[in-house]
Amino acid sequence: MPRRSNPSNGFDRAFPFIPLNERDAKPRKRGITEIRGPYYTPMGRRYLEDILETMGYYIDILKFAGGSFTLMPRRSVKELIDLCHRYDVMVSTGGFIERVLAFGKEAVDKYIDECKQLGFDIIEISSGFITVPLDDLLRLTEKVQKAGLKAKPEVGIQFGAGGASSVEELEAEGTSDPEWAILQAKKHLEAGAYMIMIESEGITENVRSWRTDVIARFIRELGLEKTMFEAADPDVFGWYVKNYGPEVNLFVDHSQIILLESLRSGIWGTKSLWGRVLTYKPE
Repeated sequence: MPRRSNPSNGFDRAFPFIPLNERDAKPRKRGITEIRGPYYTPMGRRYLEDILETMGYYIDILKFAGGSFTLMPRRSVKELIDLCHRYDVMVSTGGFIERVLAFGKEAVDKYIDECKQLGFDIIEISSGFITVPLDDLLRLTEKVQKAGLKAKPEVGIQFGAGGASSVEELEAEGTSDPEWAILQAKKHLEAGAYMIMIESEGITENVRSWRTDVIARFIRELGLEKTMFEAADPDVFGWYVKNYGPEVNLFVDHSQIILLESLRSGIWGTKSLWGRVLTYKPE
């Protein structure tokens, strides 16, 4: 019989007689979905509450982007974070720390402390636009972990990733050796990082052809459980589900949560995925 409800999450699904692929209960270790919060559109408490009331069971992390929280009233940021926690959703800063690094050590210390005071769960350690020694980034990972927060380093093969750059601009920058990105990721995990975010630029975003070979190398070396792939495009996250199954960890825009979960659950899909996404979880 399909699972009807999950009391620990207050989940009582409509149409319970329609079988869905089984989903692990929160806190999940696989099949994690992170959604983008305020960035391309503003997101207030009422807007977010609508999303969480309807789809909160399937959302594991909400990620602020582009330092959007620095533009908002402190009270509003705290309200959004508290609301997420009521739905068992963790909250991430997104990759803003590389901007804070430019203001020096004191600013970084204050940033981490403010994140903790506001209730953030995850601080992303990004360096898409700056060049920072690996040892310094590892120290940031350790510092975030010691502060009681989850460090989530972002690695990739494209310098200049994280902004609205054209294919031509990124091609001019060139890409780095994937082995270097994999080494960085391994070092961060050894330093206690919660998970590794794989930047999409140079792999599936702003490229003329996808670097699926790079994705395979990340998964082979790091495993599915410790990697999350940026996939803010339906064709991209559909490809991940098709090739690596419904329990791959993905970051998408909040507007795409229903489409992604339709693929994970096996209830809907494109021509190549219709009725083909399955799980086997014996009782």
